[in-house]
This record gives sequence, C-alpha cells and structure tokens, in this order.
Amino acid sequence: MVRIGILCPSEIAFRRFLPALGNCREFSYVGVAVANSDEWFGDAKPEEAVCKAVLEKELEKAKSFQESYGGKVFSSYAELIENDEIDAVYIPLPPALHYKWAKKALLSGKHVMVEKPATTENEKTEELIELAAERGLALHENYMFAFHKQLEEINDMVANKTLGDVRLYRINFGFPRRAKNDFRYVKKLGGGALLDCGGYTLKYASMLLGETAKVAYACLNYTDEFDVDLYGSAALVNDAGQTVQVSFGMDNSYKCELEVWGSTATLHTGRVLTAPAGFVPSYTITNNQGTQNGTFSADDTFSKSLERFLNCVNDETVRKDNYEVLHRQALLVDEFLKKAVSYGK
Repeated sequence: MVRIGILCPSEIAFRRFLPALGNCREFSYVGVAVANSDEWFGDAKPEEAVCKAVLEKELEKAKSFQESYGGKVFSSYAELIENDEIDAVYIPLPPALHYKWAKKALLSGKHVMVEKPATTENEKTEELIELAAERGLALHENYMFAFHKQLEEINDMVANKTLGDVRLYRINFGFPRRAKNDFRYVKKLGGGALLDCGGYTLKYASMLLGETAKVAYACLNYTDEFDVDLYGSAALVNDAGQTVQVSFGMDNSYKCELEVWGSTATLHTGRVLTAPAGFVPSYTITNNQGTQNGTFSADDTFSKSLERFLNCVNDETVRKDNYEVLHRQALLVDEFLKKAVSYGK
C-alpha cells in the first residue's frame, strides 16, 4: 500500500486526482497540506490582514477535501513531506514551484507525482531525475492524455494503412483567455503557453515521431499585456522525415484536435489531449468517396497515470524508463526555447 499526500488543495487535486485515486486500491490517501505564511509568501509577505485572508481561504479548501474524502489537513507543506506516514507526494502547484517541493520530497525519501511540466528548466528536471535515481524513488510527470486508449487506436489506423501513407500530422491545442491573475499568465509562477498547452503538443509529437524527434523551427508570440508567451507554433521532424506541425495558445478559441493527412484519406479527431473519464471521442475520415464517422474508446486517463506511477514505485525497470520519458520531454521543450523566434516581445 502506497500512502500518499497532496501538496496544496488545488482544483485538479479535488476534481480529478482524488476521484481517480479512489479507483486505485493500492493507494491510501493520507491528507492534504496547506502552506504556512513563509511557504506561501516567502520574504514578500503582505500586511497581516491580507496574509491571514489568503491562508484562511486555503484552509477552507483543505477542509472541503477532508469533508469529501477524509484524511488529515497538514498545516504546512514541510509537515506533510516530513511525515513518516507518507510514502508519496502529489504536487499540483504552479510550475515554478514544482522543482523546489519535488526536490524536498525526494530528499525526504518520498516518491513524487508532479503535474506537468515537471519543472520550468531542463537542468532542474535533470537534477530531480538524478536525485530520484540515487534514492530509488519514482518521479512521474502527469501528462494524462498519453495513456488514453484512443492514441493506440489512432496508431493502429496508421499502421494498418487506413489513411494510406502519412504525409503530415497536425496537433492544435488552445483555449480562451482565463482570469488575468491565473498562474498561466504570471512569469514568476512559471506561466506561458509553451509550458502549459504547448507541452501537450510537444509530448504528443514526440510520441508520434519517436526518439529521433527534433524541433525544425519554433515561434513564440507575445502581447504587451503579459510578460509570458500567449501562443506559439512549431514543426518537428524525425530521422525518417515524418513531420508534426503543432500550434498552441491560451488566448485562442478552443481547439484540441489532431489531423493525420494521409496519401489516401485524412483523419480528424477532437479532445485528443483532454478527454475526461468516460468521454467517447469521435473522429471523421475523409477521402475522395466522402466522409466516414466513427468513435474511439472511452478511457480514464488519470487512473491510468496513477497506475503508471504505482508501477514506477514498485518496478525499477519501469521507474528507469519513466526517467527517460521525463527527460525526453524536458529536452524537447529546451530545444524549442533555443530555436524559438519571438514576436511581439
């Protein structure tokens, strides 16, 4: 039994993580931690009334976790990490905080499941991987979509020549602008479209192209309103000459789609990166004879991501393979940043 705790009462932890955890009997939920004033504000503490209001709001959210799912409420992140009743930590904090708290958890002998991106820099990801490997600990980045059965079914279509020979893949993922104070639009919290929705597109492109995937060109686009990238695009190519074009943004009309353009037909499908549990993805295949509609299998990606994490905890071979998966993603994002041409900055 793996005893797990949550570092902060976030929405995704309440809405997705804990329901999925209930489907995995090998995990035991221990509790959720709220930050103390030093952990939340650091040296930039506001006036006492503001500080108190923020921390009380976090505590209210944590108590709703306790009311719905049981478990303890820890009064600081450090208290949870250092607790002997905890074997593993789930970290759904803003991206810029992942490295700090994942490192502390690993140094305390805890397995770590962290929301994407694992860190905001390749060097920091490499350091976490090294720490985890030295201590025989699992380190898992929660890109849930990668475990959806529809991806296998798409691969089967390609392998079976349903579309003929693939000429091009296109992956588009973007959503309308959220609240201005959302961490995605705040640089010091690890914001930016590349690290958020862009990471999904690069991850899937890498899965389609394999280990020789390289960034051929990349663009990042800015506006005067924010100091982070709001949208971007790129092309990735492998040694066989296969190409994936990606586009992403967080000030866009909603898109979450894959197009596979073949020599005899074209596949279009939506929700390829965000299908919730039980959702049945649909697709169309078009050719000179017309259009064929169909559906892919429903799945529960969060539960399957948790199963992968569990396998990393229990199996050294799986654990080492997961390090490589994590490292490959970090390197690809790093390569994108090095090749990106910025506009509007």
